[in-house]
Amino acid sequence: MTTNERDAKTIGSLTSIVDSLYNQMDAGEIPEMTLPLRSKKNIEFDPAHNVWKYGSLETLRSLKNMNAAMMMLRTVYTVDFIKSQIDDHKSSTLREMYYISEGWGKAKFHSQDESNLLAEDLEVISKCMREDFKLRPEESGAHVYGNVTFRTATKKGPKDIHCMDDVSEAGFAVPYNVEKETFEIKDTDAKFIIAIETGGMFARLIENGFADQNDCILVHLSGQPARSTRRLIKRLNEENGIPVCVFTDGDPWSFRIFASVAYGAIKTAHISDYLATPTAQFIGITASDILNYDLPTDKLSDKDIGALNAELSDPRFKDEFWVSEIQAMLDMKKKSEQQALARYGLDYVTDKYLPDKLGDMGLL
Repeated sequence: MTTNERDAKTIGSLTSIVDSLYNQMDAGEIPEMTLPLRSKKNIEFDPAHNVWKYGSLETLRSLKNMNAAMMMLRTVYTVDFIKSQIDDHKSSTLREMYYISEGWGKAKFHSQDESNLLAEDLEVISKCMREDFKLRPEESGAHVYGNVTFRTATKKGPKDIHCMDDVSEAGFAVPYNVEKETFEIKDTDAKFIIAIETGGMFARLIENGFADQNDCILVHLSGQPARSTRRLIKRLNEENGIPVCVFTDGDPWSFRIFASVAYGAIKTAHISDYLATPTAQFIGITASDILNYDLPTDKLSDKDIGALNAELSDPRFKDEFWVSEIQAMLDMKKKSEQQALARYGLDYVTDKYLPDKLGDMGLL
């Protein structure tokens, strides 16, 4: 599908949403929209794609109450805004769309959370992507370093960029749209990918020559990874058959970072088959690592404990490994960071910890 064809499909899908509302009003009906319930109690495993997606529970949005009526008004304005920027070959950030709504009178958003959620609602209903709407996050922060060449769109046309030879040690900055129409994976002989939570550890592995010595690709997730980062990891895995490992801190929030890469995130469960990499393996810090490597720790906060207990009831963490590790962390009341490995020296993570983990997986 060409870019123009994709744009036409997106506009058609969005226009049909507004047409449906008007058609219901013309028929003398109270307009309404039905959406999947977006919570962990409506997350179900999809065996066809090995990811977690929304189940059959739904929520009804109807003009019978004022809040829903205001949201539908914002929906119409938002669709019109998205159509205009596609027509004008423009894009905007989610933050910019929130501020643009200041000129929409009663339809303006009261917070960016409202505008973000509506963008996600439109994805669900239209079966298009936020990237198709030309809406991008404020910033990604994700970078790639390793023996892989990408062909990406630039102001001067398509350009090939090698993610070692043509970049600084900060790596290649991942664009917000990594679809095949504008972004091509040209060449790589990498044996595996390590997706890394923190910038400090990403820089440590580059400085220690880990990617060069082990023929791997390093991806800096920059905390909770952007959609484009997760999509690129999935493409590298599926199109090039490269195994994926996720290296994070040892705390509940980092476990959720892994879950978003491997299983799919709850807020984007409608596109888990597009973003998630089900074969990704966890090599981050666990409760067992804290004991086995005698790592420095911090005490779990009340929020940490609440998050761990919530994960015990999260269907994405129901297997034996996660239940055991989460329960062990709750029992010891301790958490630890990637950088805690530095207690044994700056080379320990690349000389000992990662070779141990990757060796057990048969990747080294």
